[in-house]
Amino acid sequence: MEISELQKVASQVRRDIVRQVHACQSGHPGGSLGCTDLLVGLYFDQMTLKSDESGKRVFDMNGTGEDLFFLSNGHISPVFYSVLARSGYFPVAELATFRKLNSRLQGHPTTHEHLEGIRIASGSLGQGLSVSIGAAQAKKLNNDNSLVFCLMGDGEQNEGQVWEAAMYAPHHKVDNLVAFIDLNGQQIDGPTEKVMNNRDLGAKYEAFGWKVITMQGNDMADVVSVLNQARELSGNGQPIMVLMYTEMGAGVDFMMGSHKWHGVAPNDEQLAAALAQLPETLGDY
Repeated sequence: MEISELQKVASQVRRDIVRQVHACQSGHPGGSLGCTDLLVGLYFDQMTLKSDESGKRVFDMNGTGEDLFFLSNGHISPVFYSVLARSGYFPVAELATFRKLNSRLQGHPTTHEHLEGIRIASGSLGQGLSVSIGAAQAKKLNNDNSLVFCLMGDGEQNEGQVWEAAMYAPHHKVDNLVAFIDLNGQQIDGPTEKVMNNRDLGAKYEAFGWKVITMQGNDMADVVSVLNQARELSGNGQPIMVLMYTEMGAGVDFMMGSHKWHGVAPNDEQLAAALAQLPETLGDY
């Protein structure tokens, strides 16, 4: 898709995010808004995915012959659900059930709900990179040349399991893996540099043996460019780590740059103000 078309999709996804969280007065809008451009770039431009003749996505847990995406920081489920629905995995109207009783769209993605597009339960932070490595190695064993993508948060780098996985992937030359860290500098308790300073994550991952590149995560042109770069760099003996610089709450001015919108729902007035900044491009559910 052209950059302008991807930007239109991203605007609609951001509308979906704030509407989902407002409707149930629960959820995590800040990080979801910040990561919107990446997920739109992946699902609407970069990833090789399976579809039937009608255009509906075909989903199976193995994902043989297609690229895979794992969301490690599962609390940003609103953006994941919106992108999955908008790209054809399940009806867009189902977004209206977010976090409601008996909904398949739980606050954190789950597998027992059998929601198309979800391969792991996530939100217990620190686990996604390990799972992604396992999926990438399985592809290698099966002579499947598709890629595996994984998104983590910067606050999530506080988890020890992340660093076990960080050691493992370069040692075993898992070079069909592209991981992203959402560097918005915010986590639930405040700025990351105050809660637990990550310092130079690029130097750390390079020391472990990763190929490290950077992305301006709220610039759709750069998102597409870096995703293409990452694909070109794959297969060269190193896993790839993308340091993705974003703004928490991107697209909604009063939500931007503060950890306060990590897990707070907008009220009626705030919803109206947010939607006024986000053009409706694909039709609201």
